[in-house]
Amino acid sequence: MSVLSVRNLRVRYSAKGPEILKGIDFDVESDDFLAMIGPSGAGKSTLIRCVNRLVEPTDGQITLLGQDVRTLSARELRGLRRNVGMIFQEFNLINRMSVMDNVLSGRLGYTGNIRSLFRHFPKEDVHRALDYLDRVGLSDHVNKRADELSGGQRQRVGIARALMQQPKLLLLDEPTSALDPKISREVMALIMSIAKELGVPALCNIHDVQLAKEFCNRIIGLQDGYKKFDGDTKTLRDSDLEDIYAMEVL
Repeated sequence: MSVLSVRNLRVRYSAKGPEILKGIDFDVESDDFLAMIGPSGAGKSTLIRCVNRLVEPTDGQITLLGQDVRTLSARELRGLRRNVGMIFQEFNLINRMSVMDNVLSGRLGYTGNIRSLFRHFPKEDVHRALDYLDRVGLSDHVNKRADELSGGQRQRVGIARALMQQPKLLLLDEPTSALDPKISREVMALIMSIAKELGVPALCNIHDVQLAKEFCNRIIGLQDGYKKFDGDTKTLRDSDLEDIYAMEVL
């Protein structure tokens, strides 16, 4: 069974507004590192955010870990989101907090409000956070404030925070768009290697086609809310890219 199955996904942000996604179908399997590519405005971020209902779909079905996402109550949705780690374009760190506290915030869905308020996290969570910070190369920055870090370091904190959820699916929303090319490649390689090691599939909205081709085993191409390509990365041809980006103004 697929980790994620999407059928006939449609989204409008208002009743009379334009349709952003127009009947999208796809699956994410347990060993997928799947990229979504396409021009700005194609609907990539909207699609990513529909998976955990940060955006409410207008129509269609999203089945995540065997659950129909659109039918879940608020409480059930909170439970499901514990299993979905999200890595954001703008990092979404709390600047005044330390690197360690930002990473531990990935466990808030499992920790009571009072305990988290006073930062009373279980010892196993602290040890896990230290392990992930070591994996992402930040073991020497544990006590630094988040706003003291470079962009690449901040994104590595975001990766460690997402992993703290012990997710069953990773959602990556333009994880490299705020980084320079060298750091972008390092961050994608890091995410891919850790996801593969932990056996966690990933769905990645990414603007850099070359990075998608280099690190992802499958690619979905979106244009103006339609799916134009869905297949193994090795089968993506120049003519497919011309079709996907045909409407982009250069």
